[in-house]
Amino acid sequence: MQMFENDFCPIRDELLGQMYRASEHGLPQLVASVSPDVRAMLALFCYRKSHLYSLALTIAGSCSERELVQAGGRVGSTLYVLSREPAARTSPTSVNGRKPITLSTKPLRQVAPVDDEADDEDFVEFAKAVTA
Repeated sequence: MQMFENDFCPIRDELLGQMYRASEHGLPQLVASVSPDVRAMLALFCYRKSHLYSLALTIAGSCSERELVQAGGRVGSTLYVLSREPAARTSPTSVNGRKPITLSTKPLRQVAPVDDEADDEDFVEFAKAVTA
């Protein structure tokens, strides 16, 4: 089992970028271009990055359980199971395959109105302090 002390990507950044931007029809061809052992390491690398989660599941779906366990131990086994669950793949996505951002419709906090006018008493106390 390989442990990833340094979190490095096992493939070229350009290829990872192509996979990230690929359509669901072009992605299997790109994944198939990587050897099985590197593919398992890549699935585990992507699994640790929240923005690459769906890519991790797709890549892991092309790996055997043995390959994933060999590369990642228990995490590899978990990733194997997740990649075979239909519910894991049906998370909401936008047109470009990224998860949508949900914004709150409620105010973050109530802001008290600011009293811009100085009280006469405050002004008198300030004037006494300055002249003293």
